[in-house]
Amino acid sequence: MGTKTLFIGGIKSGKSYHAEQYTLKHSKNLPVYLATTEFIDKEMKERIEQHKLQRSQNFLTREEPLNLLEAIAPIKSYVLIECISMWINNMLHHGFTFEDIQEHLLKLLELPHDIVFVLNDVGAGIIPDNALARKYIDISGKISQILGQHCDNVFHVIAGIGTKIK
Repeated sequence: MGTKTLFIGGIKSGKSYHAEQYTLKHSKNLPVYLATTEFIDKEMKERIEQHKLQRSQNFLTREEPLNLLEAIAPIKSYVLIECISMWINNMLHHGFTFEDIQEHLLKLLELPHDIVFVLNDVGAGIIPDNALARKYIDISGKISQILGQHCDNVFHVIAGIGTKIK
């Protein structure tokens, strides 16, 4: 059974950088960067380009916004999923339920692969004024609890500093 690791923190906390460094340190060969973000607008495209520059040629990049199981199954090296937050967003956008998301995630956690998960910590903010945002936060919070429980290692990142909490 492979090692599962979670990097959780706020937006722009440095979690992606720490997750990349961790993956590079532990991978014995070229790791896979599994990008989940679907192109949404110009600003999101710029963010994606910045992430590509950050990881340089250190990763083999695969893009998959929904079926992470299918994308990871044939991979023989470390996998960095960037990020679970966008994957949750994609799943909700495409009509999947919390139960669908949870079932898919639990199957991911059973894979024999070494997987590094990146997730935004949305639990420290205010309660949004619209139902869809509240639904997203509730699901993301539940997913973070599942990942925290099942991952071998959990790192909280804030202000560019990563702290191992499990």
